[in-house]
Amino acid sequence: MELSRVGFIGLGVMGRPMALRLVRAGAPVTVWNRTAAKCDELVAAGARAAADPAGVFAASDAVVLMLADERAVDEVLARGTADFPRLVAGRSVVQMGTVAPGYSQALEADVTAAGGRYVEAPVSGSRGPAESGDLVAMVAGADVNPVLPLLAPMSREVFDCGAVPQALLTKLAVNHFLITMVTGLAEAFAFAERYGLDAALLARILDAGPMASRVSRAKASKIVAADFTVEASVADVAKNARLVVRAARDRGADFPLVSTCLRLYEDALRRGRGGLDMAAVVDAVRGPR
Repeated sequence: MELSRVGFIGLGVMGRPMALRLVRAGAPVTVWNRTAAKCDELVAAGARAAADPAGVFAASDAVVLMLADERAVDEVLARGTADFPRLVAGRSVVQMGTVAPGYSQALEADVTAAGGRYVEAPVSGSRGPAESGDLVAMVAGADVNPVLPLLAPMSREVFDCGAVPQALLTKLAVNHFLITMVTGLAEAFAFAERYGLDAALLARILDAGPMASRVSRAKASKIVAADFTVEASVADVAKNARLVVRAARDRGADFPLVSTCLRLYEDALRRGRGGLDMAAVVDAVRGPR
């Protein structure tokens, strides 16, 4: 599939820069977002805004969904109504959000039965990599090759994981590591604070050592500066942690590290930190002051 007649629905923290990269790559892109003003930047860059999701599907051969959760996907697709087959028949539905693997598998069956094609393509990365086109995409589906040109402007690498829902299961494994790593980093800074250590010095030492990574540098910088401008939000990470814990329990496993992390992110949500970057979990780690 060439970069033509592409739809993009969901212009949040990740979706907006992803769609913008498609537009700048020369693809005629039709966009829609529940908050219409979020389409303005895309329109200024050359995209076309549709009045509703049906308008996106009517103008597109492939439609990317970058939505918050399963409910949002079902609403956009009018799933369970007579409009659903009219939307998806003859089109590729590229589901890039992080949803439950079982949900994705059921959605594939429904899209296929309605005459459409389904590819799940979750990505690893946050707002920065989305802006620079450095996301890592994981794809699964009966025929992923036609959508690879669509993913190229957004991704540094694309990995074929096999059949649905293997891409989402792989994404959950990636998120498992990310969540426990960043929460451990936040706990290290909370430990340092308890002893009155210099947080900036700790960040420099970590940055110089063998554990340093792009993620550790970015999140340590946020904690030191107390600047929690969102890259990946506390609310989104809490959702991902729930999906990991639920998927593990579906296989009879109970992984204590990610379960503890989930409790901390849920505490951060109760503290009103949901819209901040995931590094703000440090507030929950600190506990009562």
